Amino acid sequence: MDALWIFPGQGGQYAGMLKQVPAALRQHVETLLDLPLLDTTAGYADSVQLQVSITLLQVAQVQMIQKMGFRPRLAAGHSLGVFAAAYALDCLALDDLFKIVKQRAELMQQAYPVGYGMGVIVGLTRAEVTQLVAQVTTTAKPVFVSNQNAEDQVALSGHLVAIDQVLELAKAQGAAKALRLNVPVPSHSPLMHDVAEKLQQSLAKVTFNRPHGIYLANDNGHAARQIIPVRRDLGDNLVHPVYFESMMAVATNYAPDVIINFAPGHPFKQVLAQKFDEQHQLYLAQFSKADIHYLLEKWERGSNL
Repeated sequence: MDALWIFPGQGGQYAGMLKQVPAALRQHVETLLDLPLLDTTAGYADSVQLQVSITLLQVAQVQMIQKMGFRPRLAAGHSLGVFAAAYALDCLALDDLFKIVKQRAELMQQAYPVGYGMGVIVGLTRAEVTQLVAQVTTTAKPVFVSNQNAEDQVALSGHLVAIDQVLELAKAQGAAKALRLNVPVPSHSPLMHDVAEKLQQSLAKVTFNRPHGIYLANDNGHAARQIIPVRRDLGDNLVHPVYFESMMAVATNYAPDVIINFAPGHPFKQVLAQKFDEQHQLYLAQFSKADIHYLLEKWERGSNL
C-alpha cells in the first residue's frame, strides 16, 4: 500500500484532545520537557503548550499505526506538522523531536508575545491578496502574504491590526471567507528570521537519519530523500510560506492509493478532495482505533490484488 501521511499544524486544537494519548507516552514527554500539559482551552493560548501537545497527539497516532504494521511512502507536514512527518519517516529520535518542538515554540512566543498572528482569505488569488497587502503593510504594522493551501486559499501573517485591515478589503473585493486564524504568532513570514536562525543552529547539533520514505518540503513541495533538505525545512520553514498546494501536486506524481490525515482537525479536506478524488482517505480524528485498523487492513488487501 502506497500511503501519503499528512500532518496539520496549529488551528485544529481542542480541549481534551490528549485523552487519546497513552498515559506512559504523555508522562515521558512531560518529564523530559519539565512541562505539565494542561489540555484545556486556556492552556492552548500558550504557544509552548499548544505546539508540544499537537506534536504529542500526532506522535501517538504515528506509533499506533506503526504498531499495526503500516508505514508511509510519503509524509507531508504543514508548518508544525513537519516534525511529526520527519518522525514518521524515522528521521528524528523521539526525545530530540520534543526538545526541538519546545524550543521552537518558546522562541516564537518570546519573539511575538502579543499583537501578532495569522489570517486566511478564501476566494481570491494570491496576486489579488498581494495587491491588498501592499495597500496596508507598514514598517510599524507589517503584514505579509503567507501560506498557499489551495489556488484560492491564501494566508496572511503579521500585525493583527494590519491583518484585520486586509481582511476587510478582501471582503469588500468579494472574498468568500476572510478571517483570523487561531495562531498567536506571525508564522511563515520574514518576521520569523531570527527564530529560524536560532532553530537551525540547534538542529545542526541533532542527529538525523536518512528518511525511510519521501518527505515533501514546505517551501517548494519538492520530494526529499536525504537528510540535508529535511533538516533545512524543519529549521527555516517559519520564514517561508507553506505551499501546501504544491506539496500535494508533487504527491499526485507518486499516485498514493491511501491518504491518512492525522489529527487535530481536517483543514485540508476540500483541497485533498480536489487533488485526490479516487484515493481512499482516512481522517484519524473521526475513527476509533479498531475502525482505523480494519480500514487499513482492508485497503492493504485491496492494493495487493
